Amino acid sequence: MRNVGAALAEIGGSVDDIAKMTIYVVDWTADKMPMLQQGRAQACAKLGVDTFLPPGTLIGVGALFVPEILVEVEAIAVLD
Repeated sequence: MRNVGAALAEIGGSVDDIAKMTIYVVDWTADKMPMLQQGRAQACAKLGVDTFLPPGTLIGVGALFVPEILVEVEAIAVLD
């Protein structure tokens, strides 16, 4: 989330401009939801924004391209 916020800031946007988000989580199980929510809340606090919930999708995957990465966030933002 912080990377998404930084990328949007570089082009004059913010996380408020996110229209849709897809989150990929390695070996997803429902018991991981509290950790995911805590991570999102911490990222939002560091970005100085309220916890936001744009429309989105959570997808459990076996692995990501970089094995050490456990969560990947893809965001679509709309800027004027």
